[in-house]
Amino acid sequence: METGLRFGAPQRGHKSLPGRWRVLALVLVAALLAGLVWTRLAYWQVVRHVDLAANAQAQYREVVELPALRGAIFDRNLKQLVVNTTVYSAFVSPDQVPDSQRARVALALATVLGADAPSVNKVLASGKKFSYIARRFSKDKADRLRAMLLPGVGLEEEQQRAYLPGIAGSSLAANVLGFVNYDSQGQYGVEGYYQKQLAGTPGYISSYRDLANREIVLGTHTHQDPINGSDLVLSLDANIQYAAEQALAEGVQRDNAESGSVLIMDPSTGGIVAWADYPSYSANNFNHTDPALFKDNVLSYLYEPGSVMKVVTLSGAINVGAITPGTVISDPGVLSVGGYRIYDWDRANHGNVDYTYVLAHSLNVGAMKAMQAEGHDNFYKNLQAFGLTTPSGIDVAGENFVKLPSASQMADSQYATVSFGQGIDVNMVQMLSAVNVVANGGKYAPPHVVERVGTKLNPVLVQQQRQVISAATAAQMTTMMEAVVQKGSGSLARVPGFEKDETGKTGSSQIPVNGQYSSDVWTSYVGFLPAQHPRFTMLVVVRKPHYPGSDRNWTLNDGYLTAAPIWKVIAQNIVVDWHITPDR
Repeated sequence: METGLRFGAPQRGHKSLPGRWRVLALVLVAALLAGLVWTRLAYWQVVRHVDLAANAQAQYREVVELPALRGAIFDRNLKQLVVNTTVYSAFVSPDQVPDSQRARVALALATVLGADAPSVNKVLASGKKFSYIARRFSKDKADRLRAMLLPGVGLEEEQQRAYLPGIAGSSLAANVLGFVNYDSQGQYGVEGYYQKQLAGTPGYISSYRDLANREIVLGTHTHQDPINGSDLVLSLDANIQYAAEQALAEGVQRDNAESGSVLIMDPSTGGIVAWADYPSYSANNFNHTDPALFKDNVLSYLYEPGSVMKVVTLSGAINVGAITPGTVISDPGVLSVGGYRIYDWDRANHGNVDYTYVLAHSLNVGAMKAMQAEGHDNFYKNLQAFGLTTPSGIDVAGENFVKLPSASQMADSQYATVSFGQGIDVNMVQMLSAVNVVANGGKYAPPHVVERVGTKLNPVLVQQQRQVISAATAAQMTTMMEAVVQKGSGSLARVPGFEKDETGKTGSSQIPVNGQYSSDVWTSYVGFLPAQHPRFTMLVVVRKPHYPGSDRNWTLNDGYLTAAPIWKVIAQNIVVDWHITPDR
């Protein structure tokens, strides 16, 4: 009888080895499943907690935007140029309009708002949740709709910009101010450039609502007040702006021209006093305006300035000592440069003349010889110093600019033509700012339209102005420009009482078409007064004039007959309005 255990037999109370592995496997599986569950819980409760909470809140939370009030715009005398008005928009929720009421609702909306009744009926039958019927109408119409208690019809208050009236159906200073579209975005001009500052920051108020749309009171509602936009104070003078628009319109019509522009600057600060285009548009009716009219000819349109450039060319040559106002040259009426024969405007042999005569009678040969005496490098540096090789940087949206080739890339013939204002493209802000250097004692005044944003002064008003030419050179050029008015091509711009205290310069340049100069021209006139202590600098540009009789004599389409008389009329208005008296 065996009393011991046999080797390898299982002991009482112990499981076999395969059984233990099964248990271990079950434990591992359970642990793995538990880990997966806890991992998933951690993912939803920790990693996705913020998203889930936001989604849950979104189902019950109502956020109402509190719009900011857009900043107002004032002229230099604090006359308000742009105001905010309340208008109304009508909308319908077609699914809330009973079938029996559709005809009544459609007729009422058509009667009050001038909407098309069949079109409204079509909307009402669509079953949509929301549809606008009319946008931005008066309070009177809104009150009439309210009194009708139309089912499914609602009213929405909106802010709309209102601009002062100008001339010929336009709004005042439309091209410099721009407008605000239905999305409250500034378009063009100052409205576009200063969109962020004018618009401000909207606020909001939020609460919670249950599934029945009842408000759940949980305590203080989350609330953020809007930050209203900043007001702008411009350098514009509303009275001068209106006078400029009126004189420009009359001049463009008289000259049978395509268009015209006027830009007036404060010589010492660079602030724009008036900025006018004709034809223009009404910013109050932008949604029914040909978009082509939104393009501003002062800043967005490039032109070749013609003989106005001679002020820059001769100033630079005088400043480096290459010439003096009394330097005498021979002007046979033509000069050969780079294989090209380039003529004076009249192709006449003027003999021996000095540079005061050259400027007064606008001789191209004299300008080219001054450039040659100065040298290409100095001439190019002079263009840079006068701001003609870079954008003006003015604080108005839409500046157009074409870079001049580098000094080494310009041919001799281009240097020659640029000296009298052909072969170089500029905008009017660049050109007026360049000539204004002479009026400002040789210093460049950065052009700008906005003087203050809220209570903050425009930084350009406190920065040091750079010296372009010496004060002595500016004084010499001023005397030469006086001779243009007294003895030369500026005679038609003489303002009574200022005949001996006024400066000017005419300009005319052919308009290139498909790489060839056409018979159409840009004409211009620039000047400032009083000559010794200028109160304003003004540039007038007329595009494609067809002056009466010019079909027989092309020289009638010149700055002295087209642009200069416009300049004179506006200058007379400024003299009267600002009480300017001559210095001598």
